[in-house]
Amino acid sequence: MTQFETEVSQRIADAAGNEQLRDATAQFMRASIASKYSYNFSWLGRPIIQYPQDMAAMQELIWAVKPDLIIETGIAHGGSLILSASMLALLDLCDAIEAGAMLDPAKSARKVLAVDIDIRSHNKAAIEAHPMASRIQMIQGSSIDEAVIDQVKTVAGNYERVLVCLDSNHTHAHVLAELQAYAPLVTPGSYCVVFDTIVEDLPKDLSFDRPWGPGNNPKTAVREYLKSNPLFQVDKSIQDKLQITVAPCGFMKRVA
Repeated sequence: MTQFETEVSQRIADAAGNEQLRDATAQFMRASIASKYSYNFSWLGRPIIQYPQDMAAMQELIWAVKPDLIIETGIAHGGSLILSASMLALLDLCDAIEAGAMLDPAKSARKVLAVDIDIRSHNKAAIEAHPMASRIQMIQGSSIDEAVIDQVKTVAGNYERVLVCLDSNHTHAHVLAELQAYAPLVTPGSYCVVFDTIVEDLPKDLSFDRPWGPGNNPKTAVREYLKSNPLFQVDKSIQDKLQITVAPCGFMKRVA
């Protein structure tokens, strides 16, 4: 490691035990979630409904893992799909530069596969009209429906390096079923990122009128899944670095 990298690692380790910083972060997260702060951002023109810190984390992960396929559950306005697709485009560009060749997007195999139970027509039209559309495949249906899972598995079978992001229904049962279906598709060294695990750490009223809340959410599902799946470990260095994230204990790395 360079001296700079060593200093970064030390700062991240120090942040994990910095109670003052963690308390300030917790206060910000409660206040910002109440004000729907995450709805204020976009990626290449599409609303993304994520915190900028988590957006930064995803680009770091995609760059580090260099996946051929990114599987996402939950589409909404499509900003997350566009972020993932744009990062895959950058990976292809870098590959072409290193090879001294011209970039031909039509020949790229890298893509994003997204699932949502209700892809709104206006969102679908906007995604399909976006310059990144050729890298995106969408499936409408429940992410835990067996027919949908079979479609995803069929596609994933054609790829060597897979990264998964789960961000749809946030109840314990649904996320656990998603983990059981999609986490095994993650390749060693890559990640399954489970969003909105922070629900477990927030007051119940910040779940608004949703069916999830403390005791019934993505974090409880992650805990349950990890009890019998030692191939994955939570990479806490990511949340320690970010501090502000909706996915504490949600960055699951496949270690074997």
